[in-house]
Amino acid sequence: MNKNGLSITMIFKAQSLNYGEGIGNISELKKLTRGDGSVYTFASRQALRYDIARIGNKLFGWNLEVVDKSKGTVQFKDELTIEDSEEMDLFGYMKTAKKEEGNSSIRSAAVRLSNAISLEDYKSDMDFLNNKGLADRINEFPNLANIEQHLSFYTYTITIDLAKVGVDDNVEIDKEIRAKRVKELLEIIKVLNRDIRGREENLSPLFVIGGIYDLNSPFFLGRIELEGRNKEFSLNTNMLKDTINLKIGGNSIYDDTKVGIIKDTFKNEKEIEEIFEGKVSNVQDFFENLEKQVEEYYKK
Repeated sequence: MNKNGLSITMIFKAQSLNYGEGIGNISELKKLTRGDGSVYTFASRQALRYDIARIGNKLFGWNLEVVDKSKGTVQFKDELTIEDSEEMDLFGYMKTAKKEEGNSSIRSAAVRLSNAISLEDYKSDMDFLNNKGLADRINEFPNLANIEQHLSFYTYTITIDLAKVGVDDNVEIDKEIRAKRVKELLEIIKVLNRDIRGREENLSPLFVIGGIYDLNSPFFLGRIELEGRNKEFSLNTNMLKDTINLKIGGNSIYDDTKVGIIKDTFKNEKEIEEIFEGKVSNVQDFFENLEKQVEEYYKK
């Protein structure tokens, strides 16, 4: 099989990443409720994509001047192709058309993101805010607000169909540029951050697992769980062991899986190193190895 499915699942630690519709002067975090009553906060995939594009522009000059509202809705410009936009190439697009003009132009994403979901349940922490410092300057009463807060580990998954990057109808971009775009995306993921409400949250991974597989699939999505005891956190290794036993055409995904970890993040770090013997490195080395594999893929 031709290995073209890049899939990595990450864990990072951050606080209060994505707010939804508020009520009165209360700002509510985006949340999910499970059947057992547990509540988890999340950052939407759209929020992650926004910050990926923002940092892509900052670090690598990604072209973000690619949208307009000439058709009544904000969308990518008709005259542009994936050659003009890294964002259109990686994350796909839809260009609408009136009935008399023909069909809308749609390209599905080569890169898929999941929501970043908290691994610790939300306990209804609130922060009381006011602008007393400003109000006192003019002898006025301050404005009051309440804002939900949640500090937690989060996990999300990204999958990349390497064969699809740089290919769209009659457009096929040079393989060197395709490799460059994927490597830039990995560099962004490695140092990802989020600007939100005066804070800059670090979304750089503390733990990452994955590789390049025969199938483009989020193998470790939904397989990451934390166990917290005595102010220490451990990863549920039983779920990881069962997942790496999955086979594609007789080949175990374990063979293509590697792990990156920041030291002293999880209590059972040694156990993880034993399960993935010879496959565990620091996060920087994990991404460097993955980028080399991407280069090799596009040289074929």
